Amino acid sequence: MSDEKKYEGKSKEGMRDLDEETLFVVSQTFKALSDPTRIRILNLLCTGEHSVNDIAETLNLGQSTVSHQLRFLKNLRLVKYRRAGTTLFYSEDDDHIMNLLKQAIEHATHH
Repeated sequence: MSDEKKYEGKSKEGMRDLDEETLFVVSQTFKALSDPTRIRILNLLCTGEHSVNDIAETLNLGQSTVSHQLRFLKNLRLVKYRRAGTTLFYSEDDDHIMNLLKQAIEHATHH
């Protein structure tokens, strides 16, 4: 099929070729945003920096659950942390994803 037929009625402008790495990162990002616990954690981090204990208490989750989810989010560079003594404080690390999350929440709550 020619490119003209494939994109008939659609503009190719702004479209990017997606290599395997890009596809993987995008799919992992949506995987991260598909879990209700991770959404709750990211939504809380939109309000500012929080310790693991604070996240666990605020969201009524176990500390091990929070730590596991934060590790997943950190590996995707969606959150970052800083250490103060023995306490880890987490905050958002990707404005693009946080904006995507906020837009998805707005979409879901729009009536």
